[in-house]
Amino acid sequence: MTALDQAAAKADRLATITAIRAMRLDSGFCLIRVDTDAGVSGYGECGDIDGTHVRATIATHAAGGGRLPHLGLVGKDPLAIRVHHHNMFTIFPQRRREMQVLSGIDMALWDLAGKLLDQPVYQLLGGKFRDDIALYSHCPQGDFTDAGAWADRAADLKSDPHGFTAFKVDVHSCLGLHMQQYVPSLSPGDIRKVRRSYELAREHLGEDIDIIVHCHNELDTPSAIAVAKAVEDIAPLYYEDPLQPGYAENWLALRRQTHLPILTGENIELVDQALPFLQNQAVDCLQPDIVLSGGITGTKAIADAAALYRTPITLHNVSGLLLNLASQQLAASIFNCPRIECTRRATSLAWAAENPLDISNGRMRINDTPGLGFVPDEGWLKAHRYEGEPYWD
Repeated sequence: MTALDQAAAKADRLATITAIRAMRLDSGFCLIRVDTDAGVSGYGECGDIDGTHVRATIATHAAGGGRLPHLGLVGKDPLAIRVHHHNMFTIFPQRRREMQVLSGIDMALWDLAGKLLDQPVYQLLGGKFRDDIALYSHCPQGDFTDAGAWADRAADLKSDPHGFTAFKVDVHSCLGLHMQQYVPSLSPGDIRKVRRSYELAREHLGEDIDIIVHCHNELDTPSAIAVAKAVEDIAPLYYEDPLQPGYAENWLALRRQTHLPILTGENIELVDQALPFLQNQAVDCLQPDIVLSGGITGTKAIADAAALYRTPITLHNVSGLLLNLASQQLAASIFNCPRIECTRRATSLAWAAENPLDISNGRMRINDTPGLGFVPDEGWLKAHRYEGEPYWD
């Protein structure tokens, strides 16, 4: 029995779900709100998705408007999160955008449960292993082969008030390509650019800052192996997403050719897609994303499976304020999660009445307030809706 089950069992039915609503912001983020007859709402987010599509997915997959109305959440107990997760993620065929919307609903349900039970989400997940969590962030784009540009870039990163001590450095910037532009095969000259770029990164960032060799699934297998060899001397923290998102045996071919710590997983959906990486020991660390991988419930299942294989996870987190809050709560409750991702803009997001993110010295403090610790600034949200977007429809 989970901590949520125990808390829910001690209480009579505290509330009933009355509606699931969405609103897209002018920054692109789409928020989700689950309302109850107790006057308490839970909040989640689902990434940069058209609000009309989000509301259509809610109506079909979660609110009972599809061909299986008896599985809808409206009229149900919001604390039955595992039941709702099963019904949303395993009954209906869905991938990518639908996955994101349903993940946002799951996030909102955990926020709602915490508020109803007056406990932080980490407590409902079984308690916290840590009071704060280490972070890694992102290096600005530009010409990575230019030493002068690296001097300015490193000075900027080192002066960041959040005190990050690990940064992703993107392969596509080394090559002068657009992000996620697939490259059939890198030439020897391309590999020399990659080697030079990461040597400059290490030279200017120094030995006290960790570097992640950051790909976006652009490389074929020979190129991924060549890049791994080119960056060995800088001893990167991770070699991230060099190959295609899904598992295939070429991940093992890469594994055999490098001792670099391989990281992947931001695009895996549910524990099903994580298992082959774990069973074949193809990577050193998994990086699921709560919005992309099945919500808090689904990502927790991935983390628990990874723990059985003594494999750590990090959490991919390049979205909004709610994903930051959900990621810190989940990370606190997971023993095998040494760090999570965080953008440099995180504490500037103005969605809340008071920004609940506390980041210093490269670490995020775990919020102890009920739910995810999010109190919306409704006036700000209303004023920053996407063009033509209704207010909490």
